[in-house]
Amino acid sequence: MAVQAPTGTMSRSQTQRRKRIVQTAAALAVRGGVDAMQMRSVAERAGVALGTLYRYFPSKMDLVVAVVTEELDLLEGGIVRRPPTADTPSGRAVDVLLRATRGLMREPELADALVRSLIMAEVKVELDTRISDLVWRVATGNLEGVAPGPADDTEGAEDDAPVDRGDTGYVLAESLTSVWIFELVEILKGRRNVDEAERRLRTAADHLLASF
Repeated sequence: MAVQAPTGTMSRSQTQRRKRIVQTAAALAVRGGVDAMQMRSVAERAGVALGTLYRYFPSKMDLVVAVVTEELDLLEGGIVRRPPTADTPSGRAVDVLLRATRGLMREPELADALVRSLIMAEVKVELDTRISDLVWRVATGNLEGVAPGPADDTEGAEDDAPVDRGDTGYVLAESLTSVWIFELVEILKGRRNVDEAERRLRTAADHLLASF
């Protein structure tokens, strides 16, 4: 069984190769959806051997997750450059979740594949934890430690301001993220539009984060 290369231990050339693979996969997905992200096609267009591709990404779902993670890196960078300005913790939290929703909805097929991976646990996905961390940070006004750009450019940034994931406040922020994931599923199924999801998120946030 192939084992995905840990990003924290890769050399600069390996990091650049991985980034090229992810960007190639994203470009294919933009033109043809997830179905266009065939591993052989990605390898050929990225200029790497198929075996090399599988060392970085043991499955297509791992590659999908990497593409969506790039979107999250952009979201975190945007939050640092332009923090939410709402007066309340719940308002700031919803701002983050709406930015994430709009980013994912630019590529709904990728978003659908990611949500399936979260629900089915096909691969180890940390998107929900990263979103919860970000929601907690903006709700508490503590953006220290949030990477200003792609994670591989800021190794160790998270260690500057560790998040206590056992704290009651964090658990409430995590619960809001769970509501967001459900709303994202509803949007992808066509049972909810973004405006409706926003109203429901604001209601949930007002109650869950009332003690912040």
